[in-house]
Amino acid sequence: MKIGVCGIACEKCPRMVKGMCPSGDEGCKPKDNKFCMISKCAFNKNVSLCFECPEFPCETTKKGPISYGYCTYISGKTNE
Repeated sequence: MKIGVCGIACEKCPRMVKGMCPSGDEGCKPKDNKFCMISKCAFNKNVSLCFECPEFPCETTKKGPISYGYCTYISGKTNE
């Protein structure tokens, strides 16, 4: 099972299922990608997954595809 940079299993990602993944069958990897802000962000910050970034969750992750509330929950950070 491939895991995209956002943390979603590529096979379950709505874009992949619809054949609309900008990375095709490769799935989302950190790279300079004008179609995916999350992929580009991870590439620029030199991380494999958003979760590895010390700034996670951030403004980029607020735009999806994973719920920002869930991102906050799994990061252990709260909106205080």
